[in-house]
Amino acid sequence: MTSAITARLDADKLIEQAYELAGSDDFGDDDGWRENLDRLLEAFIEADDLSPIGVEIAAADVIAPLRNRLQITAWRREHPEIAQEKIERPIIILGQPRTGTTILYDLLTQDPDLRAPLTWEVDQPFPVPQPQTYETDPRIAQTEAALEISEQLNPGFMKFHPMSARGGQECVRITMGTFCSMTYSTQYFLPGYQRWLMHEADHAAAYRYHRKFLQHLQSGVPGQWLLKSPAHLWNLDKVLAEYPDAILVQTHRDPLVVISSISALMAYLQKLASDNSTVARVARQCAEENVLGLERLMQWVDGGLPGAERIIHVRFADFMKDPFATIGAVYERIGRDLTPQAEKRMRAHLSANPGDGGGNRYTWADTGLDAGELRERFRAYQDRFDVPSETLR
Repeated sequence: MTSAITARLDADKLIEQAYELAGSDDFGDDDGWRENLDRLLEAFIEADDLSPIGVEIAAADVIAPLRNRLQITAWRREHPEIAQEKIERPIIILGQPRTGTTILYDLLTQDPDLRAPLTWEVDQPFPVPQPQTYETDPRIAQTEAALEISEQLNPGFMKFHPMSARGGQECVRITMGTFCSMTYSTQYFLPGYQRWLMHEADHAAAYRYHRKFLQHLQSGVPGQWLLKSPAHLWNLDKVLAEYPDAILVQTHRDPLVVISSISALMAYLQKLASDNSTVARVARQCAEENVLGLERLMQWVDGGLPGAERIIHVRFADFMKDPFATIGAVYERIGRDLTPQAEKRMRAHLSANPGDGGGNRYTWADTGLDAGELRERFRAYQDRFDVPSETLR
């Protein structure tokens, strides 16, 4: 299979396809995207894990961000005033995966006074979204069709990891344009790329591109940004360097439950592109990522990282017990009023989308990890943020 992967995932050929789709050959600033792309493609070849359809999915996951980058750069060149767009006080939700970040994000996106990057405009940001067609843009239907195909290829995907064209999208999907994104190490088994991403990658450059992407979108439809990605946890210093006035909401949950759940989710996602996916295969990666992320969090919070003192800490158990008490407390901390209209929309969304969180899809035994050993590694974090242990399934 390696030869097929090498032939299809040739950087120059993929770039040429992006040129044709975008009608441009200018990628903009040299932020290391090409070196990152080469590293990603080498990781695909090294892992040799893709099924035949997985090779095509991986190619699409390279060509689309290349096309988007080309189109954004071309539009920015024609409209240089976009560079002056200000990103002010973005609200950024971060935390370990499966700690309530998604439901909290989805509820807050119901507030009409907040602006989330929606899946359809993140996947297809050109032409610039416009207020008059924001609910009827043909890209919405195109994105829904693409999501339906994913569900057909991997039945149950949408229940385990709900997505919609009009739903808020994660920032890692934006930073795919620099090929420095946790999306790749989540959707594919790429241990070499994952280690590079955690320890060596230039995330500062990725966040600079992230700002350009937001400037592009808000030049058409403005608003105060509401953003979300668990990946921000690993790069909080870079987040605050790029957005020093950001409002941060950090969720907390028993890390062992998180590892069990996210391992199951990643294994399920990776089935779309691989015939070899298992929970045990990805669990070690999930454990190491979470140990590193939470260690960094404690270093930044206790080490005086500028801006870290403004983090609003939310315990998963408290949020699930009374979501609106938590949301009310968050709004009070950030100086916003939770309007009756916004609360009504949030309650309607929660009623229509209770979600099962994948709760019946994972057990700790599937991970093959030593619970006692990991509990000791996370003890300092749980003590520091008063995070209770949960019963492992």
